[in-house]
Amino acid sequence: MTAANELVRLTVVANQPEAEMIRGLLATNGIESMYRMLDFAAGAWDGYAVAGAREIMVYAGDLEMARELVTTH
Repeated sequence: MTAANELVRLTVVANQPEAEMIRGLLATNGIESMYRMLDFAAGAWDGYAVAGAREIMVYAGDLEMARELVTTH
């Protein structure tokens, strides 16, 4: 069982602008989130990725509401 305050994956998006857009939607609805590069993002191995997929993370306690927001918008 996952604790409500543990970070879990909400979704994976194609790039940073898309990640920022989803994070804005979540924040507007009171859900904290973060994103991080996936290992296969361009340049991920050198730590300076400017392109590539991003994984959006939310707290487990917010996951259900976050999924609903992302799928309805």
